[in-house]
Amino acid sequence: MKVKALSRSSNDYVRERSQDLHKVQRNLNPTIHPFEQGREYVRALNTVKLERMFAKPFVGALGGHIDGVYTMAKHPTRLSCMISGSGDGEIRVWDLTDQRTVWRAHAHSGIVQGVCAGSDSRFMSCSTDKTVKIWDTKASSEPVNTYVGKYAFMGLTHHRKEPLFATAGNTIDVWDENRSEPIHEFEWGADSYQSVKFNQVETNILASTGTDRTIVLYDLRTSKPISKVVMTMRTNAVAWNPIEAYNFVAANEDHNAYLFDMRNLESAHNVFKDHVSAIMDVDFSPTGQEIVTGSYDRTLRLYNVNQGHSRDVYHTKRMQRIFSVQFSMDSKFVLSGSDDGNIRLWKTNASEKLGVKDWREKHHLAYAASLKERFKHMDEIKQIDRHRPLPGDVKRADRLKKTILASEKRKDENRRKHSKKANEKRIPERKKAIVGVAK
Repeated sequence: MKVKALSRSSNDYVRERSQDLHKVQRNLNPTIHPFEQGREYVRALNTVKLERMFAKPFVGALGGHIDGVYTMAKHPTRLSCMISGSGDGEIRVWDLTDQRTVWRAHAHSGIVQGVCAGSDSRFMSCSTDKTVKIWDTKASSEPVNTYVGKYAFMGLTHHRKEPLFATAGNTIDVWDENRSEPIHEFEWGADSYQSVKFNQVETNILASTGTDRTIVLYDLRTSKPISKVVMTMRTNAVAWNPIEAYNFVAANEDHNAYLFDMRNLESAHNVFKDHVSAIMDVDFSPTGQEIVTGSYDRTLRLYNVNQGHSRDVYHTKRMQRIFSVQFSMDSKFVLSGSDDGNIRLWKTNASEKLGVKDWREKHHLAYAASLKERFKHMDEIKQIDRHRPLPGDVKRADRLKKTILASEKRKDENRRKHSKKANEKRIPERKKAIVGVAK
């Protein structure tokens, strides 16, 4: 004779401590919960509304510079260290945790056009006064070494491992820290060069932007330029992807940023739109999945690398033209330097709660994020999630820009209908800004 007995463990329904929540058994069979989808849609809607309500991206302002902040750099090995240079020749090293200056010096007699981290506790700066200086934060406020050039320097970058650095001016010069003269000098048609950046993965490759609307790639192993792409308008800055070695993003005067693969410069991989004025600076997140752009329209925007439109836009009433932007080394924060003399610290995710989270709160946030992802295609949720308040002048400029682009598109369509132009191949958006490529 077979006997069946019910067996139940008290661990399934009894609390371990009196402070714990009561354990509730729930049958997950969907036929028993016919209104589950409706309830989860309401939860997703409430999640999106709460995110917009609690979106407070501004963390704080780092004050101290008395002129515009035109260049910034993060330290590659110190998480909370940031270096900035201003228009009056002053350099400051910041502690982001305490939001204070830990080291400062009146470094140059001209505008500081570039700063970068060197080896150990050292860092470098260059200026329009034709000098590059090495500084040590552990020593005095006097430079460790000074390099004098023939022309004003407009950009500076340091090799990731070796004691080499490159400067942009009338030519692209590569220097050895132990020599007083450049060891390489590159030139390819431009009157002067605006910026230069070393690749942090393929460390022998560097890119520069010139006043003749070009982006030029160089290889230190061959001591000559590799290739050059000519754009319709000037490029102000470039940033290399720290994860994918061949990709870089270029900030252009035509209000867009362009993602390129250095192996194929005939077409951009992506075009980042939404700004209504020239993009002055751009930076990749340490994860390589996001970029931040700072523009002359007094806003900074965050983009996912695979999307063409910004996922968030930050601005304040007092913030002026943005000339430099940086991600923090943990990708949690973004910094912007503007010509009002302030460095502003922003959260990468505007509604993210700072500080320690309880495990129960982490589970709740993960559940809310999955619900939002599940219902993101719904019109109401999409509209609330995409809405961003903008300054009046930016909104008017955006409306005017869209009207102009729609008019040009309509004009082109009418020409195609009533002329032989109908058989011409349409130029893709990713190729419109590229005039040509030289190798």
